[in-house]
Amino acid sequence: VSPRISLMKDQVDALVAAGAPAACINSAISVTDKRRIHEDIQQGTLKLLYVSPERVTNPAFLEYLKRLPITFFVVDEAHCISQWGHDFRPEYRELRVLRDSFPDAGLHAYTATATRQVRDDIVRELNLRDANVLVGSFDRPNLVYRVERRTSGFEQVKRIIAAHPNDSGIVYCITRKDVDKLCTELTAAGVKALPYHAGMDDASRKRNQDAFIRDRADIIVATVAFGMGIDKSNVRYVIHAGMPKSIEHYHQESGRAGRDGLDSECWLLYSGVDFGLWKGLVSKSEGEAADVALSKLRDMYDYCMTPSCRHKALVSYFGETYTRVPCDMCDVCLDESEAHPESGDIARVILECVAALGDIAGPSYTTLVLSGSKEERVTRKGHHQLPVYGALAQHTPRAIRGWIEQLAGQRFLAKTGEYNILSLTQRARDGGETPRVGVSEEKAPSRSRARVYEGVDQALFDALRKLRRAKADELGVPAFVIFTDAALREMTQRKPTTPEAFRGVPGVGQKKAQVYAADFTRVIAEFGGVPVNVDATADTPEARKTPTRREPRPAPGETRRQAFELFEQGYSIEEVSQSTGRAMSTTEGYLVDFIEERRVTDPSRWVSAAVLERVRSVAEKCDDGRLKSIREMLDGEISYSDIRICLACLRHRASEEGATT
Repeated sequence: VSPRISLMKDQVDALVAAGAPAACINSAISVTDKRRIHEDIQQGTLKLLYVSPERVTNPAFLEYLKRLPITFFVVDEAHCISQWGHDFRPEYRELRVLRDSFPDAGLHAYTATATRQVRDDIVRELNLRDANVLVGSFDRPNLVYRVERRTSGFEQVKRIIAAHPNDSGIVYCITRKDVDKLCTELTAAGVKALPYHAGMDDASRKRNQDAFIRDRADIIVATVAFGMGIDKSNVRYVIHAGMPKSIEHYHQESGRAGRDGLDSECWLLYSGVDFGLWKGLVSKSEGEAADVALSKLRDMYDYCMTPSCRHKALVSYFGETYTRVPCDMCDVCLDESEAHPESGDIARVILECVAALGDIAGPSYTTLVLSGSKEERVTRKGHHQLPVYGALAQHTPRAIRGWIEQLAGQRFLAKTGEYNILSLTQRARDGGETPRVGVSEEKAPSRSRARVYEGVDQALFDALRKLRRAKADELGVPAFVIFTDAALREMTQRKPTTPEAFRGVPGVGQKKAQVYAADFTRVIAEFGGVPVNVDATADTPEARKTPTRREPRPAPGETRRQAFELFEQGYSIEEVSQSTGRAMSTTEGYLVDFIEERRVTDPSRWVSAAVLERVRSVAEKCDDGRLKSIREMLDGEISYSDIRICLACLRHRASEEGATT
């Protein structure tokens, strides 16, 4: 169950390209295609069917589904079911009928942005029984987050784009007017950018989205209407030219960068004006949910104003504990968001000024006093005689106003009423914490871009990208469906020249190797085709972590020996599989052989302690000791491979303990 036609189509295209039998039914599907899909369903050849929430809850369609052997339902973008979510959709509430209509089918719900409150709502609204709530990490460790006060606007956006030549990027604006204006300015500056917003006609929106998805355009400037359904894997940067209205929105929109796992940048350009704009829009449009929306808006503004680790701030919002500080992947931890050399004195003076004015002034008037303004209203009220008058006159009013906003964001100052009257908070009065104001210099972008392309043969990469686009156009699918940027990057480093070597590149696989090996290895051969040692071309932690792939593919006995050496060094099954070019199943067999021959007793390098304990507990109760019986007792939640690994280590552990006794 998926909310957008574009999302269904992209996922089905990717599944079919990978050899998975999938289809979607929606209003864009012809009668002939619907008939073909029905026949595939009846013959049992179709395994995955994508439909909208409106269709799946239609009484006639429900009756049709009841005649099919359905194993489970998946509700994607499940946060849409909750009023506490950032994209509530009333039609999602109707999905509760699935539990009653299909009591024996599994019912799964997935979302990338759900707080605890939203998760509870999902369970309740879908009538899930004894729900098993699995929460993965909200962190995107390959994203570099940067927050910058918006000053020049267009110039800041242009500067970031210029640091990403030929890379795919998304620029988000708050309003349609902002989208059109920024697109016009970028085009006039020689930057090709396409607009996308709800005010455009459907044909224009679809044309621009397709151009971006299929790599015929690098940059799209959009409102949040450019949202769900965008699953382009090689977006290298996302710029928010205005502040989003919630952290959930920001997490999801910025999360459209780097989906291939390569480092990417997320820039947020904010202004106090954004808060006021969103506040007005939310108050008018959110109805009963306005209070919730305003609370989320304040959280978003606090994120912008508080100079603390961005990764930690984001995951903490969703209830996750983050311990990897400094993260070295945000402006704060990279020391790009430095405290002003006189931070303490500046903050103290601002707080003293607010206290002296006696809770009667907003940020603008407070700035006038601190900058030493000679405006008549300042002198008429006698505020030019305050000790703090002109105390920050050496700084620009823009800088002073920015520092006031930072202190408000850090909860040292509170704003109340229509005119945002400033007052000291309890946190400021307690005096136990030192406020911090930052410098307002613009940050230097693209540390992440250098890492993405380090060790990459750029000419070969561009040639492979051109070939990928041609193949995608032939099939009418997005370019990343053919291969991700991560896969192309591996090709430039490994330079496989045979179908067998090409199949061993991560992200290729058997079916894609059969279809594309001839064309892609031909291009690689034109650029030398000499196998390259990955470690020599990319001296990065990631490159050093993954063992070097040797070509040509070694004989079975030699591969087994190599696998044993890599397991001895602590590499994972996936890493050894990639290094030796053998299938995962074969590599798992090598690992079990390794454990048996070396009499390994500790499987912690390959399975968790929790998995080991579960297998041990069940194995002790299993009468026949067969793998199938043990897996059934584990409800199929642990793979055969992990069970075999655990059992082998437990046997050796018991043998050693018996020998000692």
